[in-house]
Amino acid sequence: MANKIVFDVETQKAFDEVPGRRPEKLGISIVVAYDYADRTYKSFREHELNRFFPLLESADLIIGFNHKNFDNKVLSAYYPGDLSVFPHLDLLEEFYKTAGFRVRLDDMAQATLGTKKTGTGLKAIEWYKNGDFVSLETYCRQDVLVTKDLYEYALANKKLKYKEITEIKEMPLDVSTWDRKATRAVNYTLPF
Repeated sequence: MANKIVFDVETQKAFDEVPGRRPEKLGISIVVAYDYADRTYKSFREHELNRFFPLLESADLIIGFNHKNFDNKVLSAYYPGDLSVFPHLDLLEEFYKTAGFRVRLDDMAQATLGTKKTGTGLKAIEWYKNGDFVSLETYCRQDVLVTKDLYEYALANKKLKYKEITEIKEMPLDVSTWDRKATRAVNYTLPF
């Protein structure tokens, strides 16, 4: 099996709290990753990101939901290299390629898996500001679990489901290249 990780980022601030609504100014409260290598969830607060970056650098595939347009931009304020050189699979991007429109993670999870997210990004910011790292980590871990389960469902079934008003619809996906091991040139972080 390829060395894969699924991750999600939660932020310290909302877009309306930063000038220009720039993701790289939002700050990281926590990152949770699922590591397929040892089948464990790993959590990293802002001051622990130096332990998260080696996971990215060693991954054959990095899986997320809207992580190219959001999570990676938030991470770019912390990572000394170029995050775009890593092999990414963004489930929202893959869905958009076929469907031509975007859906929320929660809507896709409910339609495909029959499960829901346990909160919102704004609630996660509130937990961070109140110092409630237990709730924050639990919420972020659930987002990672949902993303992981959607990825695995899509691989097995070659489709994802979404809700359109009250009707559940299916979107077929070409998953034939999703697990292809990528080669890349990476700027590695220093081990300290």
